Amino acid sequence: MTLEETVIGKGRKNRYAILSQTALKVSKERYMSRKWSFEGAELGQNITIRTVQAIFKQACERSGINKKVAVHTLRHSFVTHLLERSIDLRYIQELLGHKSSKTTEICTNASTKNLSTIKNPLDRLLEGGGP
Repeated sequence: MTLEETVIGKGRKNRYAILSQTALKVSKERYMSRKWSFEGAELGQNITIRTVQAIFKQACERSGINKKVAVHTLRHSFVTHLLERSIDLRYIQELLGHKSSKTTEICTNASTKNLSTIKNPLDRLLEGGGP
């Protein structure tokens, strides 16, 4: 697991992103070959938000997902997987960059777990450990 502090999202707040080891490896390879991780339609340009949305919609249709979902739904799914792994809600609040604990519907239980022990759910799936 790689925990990176980045500036993304609303208000340009500092956020933490848990990067899958698999994604990190691919990203390093793409970086070393001087290619975008997600190439856009124009040479040397990255993919647009609209294209990401269209790809996501197609993937949902192909996999038989009939619920109304958006790319942001992946953020909620990520949180769900962390909660299923008993990750403390206060850490999740920090990962998401929420000021208010109510935004993440936090419980009052404290945990001794460290942020560096949180593993990306993608790694777990690829290792055959389930969601």
